[in-house]
Amino acid sequence: MKYGIVAFPSKKLQDRANTYRKRYDAHYALIPPHMTILGPFTLDGKEMKEAADELLQVAAKQKPFELKVMRASTFAPITNAIYLKIEPNDEILGLREALSLDFIKNIENHQYVPHITIAQKMSDGEHDDIIGQVKMDNFEHTETIDRVHLLYQLEDGPWTVYETFTLSGDE
Repeated sequence: MKYGIVAFPSKKLQDRANTYRKRYDAHYALIPPHMTILGPFTLDGKEMKEAADELLQVAAKQKPFELKVMRASTFAPITNAIYLKIEPNDEILGLREALSLDFIKNIENHQYVPHITIAQKMSDGEHDDIIGQVKMDNFEHTETIDRVHLLYQLEDGPWTVYETFTLSGDE
């Protein structure tokens, strides 16, 4: 089973992202707009409850972070995905590092770019047609994220929340 750790932005930002996702994101019906922190991955050698307990301990040590959307960008020519670029900061990168626990297996190793996908799995022509329009839209937005979510993927594709963890920074 696949798992992931994500942060869901405010409804206001989700609504903005969904104006594009409804039309251009093949995963629109599978998961709400989100910033992936870690994933997708599999869990190996631990029961879900044990993994969730360990993630709870990590989250308790982490402080809430600022999610600052800067603009729209694209991963082209690597892939025809368009996303809202999130300014990386020490809290986001530290949280990702802290959540990279030993029991998490089979995670893709690629450069981490904090973002919220708004369009993906498009043809070259479709991508080229909309990227200019999307880049002209003003997506500047700042908010504080104080919780992250452990998700799992159902057999038919949708992702659902297994557990939510509050970033309290208490410990």
